[in-house]
Amino acid sequence: TQAGESILSRPLALRPTSEAIIHPYISKWVRSHRDLPLRLNQWCNIIRWEFSCPMPFIRSREFLWQEGHTAHLTKEAADEEVNAALDMYKHLYEEILAVPVIAGKKTESEKFAGALYTHTVETFI
Repeated sequence: TQAGESILSRPLALRPTSEAIIHPYISKWVRSHRDLPLRLNQWCNIIRWEFSCPMPFIRSREFLWQEGHTAHLTKEAADEEVNAALDMYKHLYEEILAVPVIAGKKTESEKFAGALYTHTVETFI
């Protein structure tokens, strides 16, 4: 398997992004307003497609990723869910793990394709 200019030591199978896998099913799971909100949580290993500057322990090719996928009746309800999740993660990192974080909104160039916005909780250990 080759990733960019790098030949990988073992073959890897790559999948599409989670949105491409999950979103078609949301239309099957949500049939009325009574099915909302829908909350899905996913943990998976991610392989960076773009990888030009490896830095051991800081930026590696493979990493563990957690993401939430939700469906809500209104944008306001979705925004509340995002903010509640960010507050929960910030509390977990700072109050329980004693790891300071920077919580915020990604720039237009950093947000996920097709997203209205992308929020993050970032840390450097």
